[in-house]
Amino acid sequence: MKVEQGTEREASWLTQFVQAKSGVEELWRAALTAEQEFSAEFELVTPSMRESAVNLVHYLAVRRHDVRPLQDELTRLGLSSLGRMESHVIASLQAVLRILYMLLREPCPPDVVEDSPITFDTGPALLAEHTDAILGLAPQGRRTRIMVTMPGEVADDPDLIRAMVEAGMGIMRVNCAHDSPPVWERMVKHLREAERDLGKRCLVSFDLAGPKLRTGPIAPGPAVVKWRPTRNALGQVTEPARVRLVADNSQPDTNEPVIPVEAALLNKAKPGDSFVFVDTRERKRVLRVVEVRPGECLCEADRPAFVVPGTRLTLRREKSSIAKGKVGALPTLEQWIALRVCDTLEVVHGEAPGCGATYDDDGQVIDPAFISCALAEVFRGARIGDPILFDDGKLRGEIRDVAADRLRVEITGAAGGMAKLRSEKGINLPDTDLALPAMTRKDIEDLAFVAKHADAVAMSFVQRPRDIDDLLHEMGKLNASHLGIVLKIETKTAFSRLPDLLLSAMRHPPIAVMIARGDLGVEVGFERLSEVQEEMLWLCEAAHVPVIWATQVLESLAKGGLPSRAEVSDAAMGSRAECVMLNKGPYILETLKFLSDVLERIEEHHRKKSARLRKLQVAIRHTPAPDASRN
Repeated sequence: MKVEQGTEREASWLTQFVQAKSGVEELWRAALTAEQEFSAEFELVTPSMRESAVNLVHYLAVRRHDVRPLQDELTRLGLSSLGRMESHVIASLQAVLRILYMLLREPCPPDVVEDSPITFDTGPALLAEHTDAILGLAPQGRRTRIMVTMPGEVADDPDLIRAMVEAGMGIMRVNCAHDSPPVWERMVKHLREAERDLGKRCLVSFDLAGPKLRTGPIAPGPAVVKWRPTRNALGQVTEPARVRLVADNSQPDTNEPVIPVEAALLNKAKPGDSFVFVDTRERKRVLRVVEVRPGECLCEADRPAFVVPGTRLTLRREKSSIAKGKVGALPTLEQWIALRVCDTLEVVHGEAPGCGATYDDDGQVIDPAFISCALAEVFRGARIGDPILFDDGKLRGEIRDVAADRLRVEITGAAGGMAKLRSEKGINLPDTDLALPAMTRKDIEDLAFVAKHADAVAMSFVQRPRDIDDLLHEMGKLNASHLGIVLKIETKTAFSRLPDLLLSAMRHPPIAVMIARGDLGVEVGFERLSEVQEEMLWLCEAAHVPVIWATQVLESLAKGGLPSRAEVSDAAMGSRAECVMLNKGPYILETLKFLSDVLERIEEHHRKKSARLRKLQVAIRHTPAPDASRN
């Protein structure tokens, strides 16, 4: 009976081994066959990237199959589940096949015996080599580089740049959408000085701004300044409102309400005087002068007020009138368009100031709300039924009608039930094929500066291989072959075409990919973002291309001084990429040090998809000391 059971078990194992061998052989043949499919692309790839391009194609061929049943079968047999094959696809398949042939006592085919050009050692080595080429050498103690976005103020703060380099910044990121070449030049100058002083290398990467798919201006509100004192629960004033009166041509840097008046009127004011006026609601109000400086005076008020240009002011001392004057020009209030679910919003081509809906006496809409958009490609590419999103997805809609210069949108979702749409907010059309070049005229002008000062250039809104063609063409005219290229993947279209983009960019190494998780999350849906960023990490590892993990990393810490628990976990996940990007904020130096510490710790436990089984102190059993009271 025992012999029969043993024979049945052996027969079952034999069947499993045969099935597993058949499944792995199918993947192996599919990977090799795919080389013919991409032969034209291989011809264009630079020789130094050829093996990486082939490995990427092998990976694509394998991932066209559902490998999960085979993985389960291989795991039950005590073999590799092929779950970490990205950087060495053929070598992984061949290693499993050799063992299966040996266990089945069958001769191994010569093609399986022959070593692949990409091995378990050379695959990761190529990724490391390509990472060093575009992101610089890894700092001591961690593999993951840190990129930091520069605020404009650092152009005049060399000490901060020096401190960031000292704290572990490996790449300075400058966004060409902000500031100007003179400011950028001072940033780079300070960085190079810090490098020399500290004996450290820090690369510079410039982001080209790309096309601005944003909402246009909104009709301004009235020119008015208002203030209100602080009151307690009983309505008593606990802190008066502070208002600053300044000469007409002054622009003080202050958070207090500012009212421009004639300089001659200010010159006569003294502490203890009062400015008396009637506000827009026909209410008499008083501003008490508490401090006087050349060209301005600080006042306090116990009552709220609304002041417009032309308001008459009387300067009084005790009971006498000293002088009179008028309020000068005031800034208009920023306006927005309030939108709810089922509202209609028209998107109009051009730059006409948008405004909210107008209603008749019965509350019926006469004219719907509208906002402008300057890019004609939006109106040429949009189709009825396409989704459209505004302001990082806070407003969601569906296109109900399309005309040559106008889209009619029905609002289908609004954060909090009612969302305020302002000017200069992003527009996303995730399912619309926009024939929109990634490079603008401004980008071409900025590239001339970038070529002289940068180590790498990041291409925003890249969607098609021809966008990379355009960038390479402009770089060629500038003799900028030394620049590395970073592909910013921020749209659903770019993600869907990532393999083609990688193969196209492999004509000009070194290259990297930035996962721009903000816009990408809006485009693919935040419920899919984790899945999508995983797929991008796998594809780039298969291509031996480094990844930059970007957008909102430790944002609460950088802006407010305290990280959230979720942000710390997200930062730790960033160690699976080759670089993590931090955005600017008042606590950026503390954030840089915090992130460096997190990355150093987590890298002892993880490398890409592999868990590293470092000795754990928590696993050591600690024997309690004898209790003397029991002796």
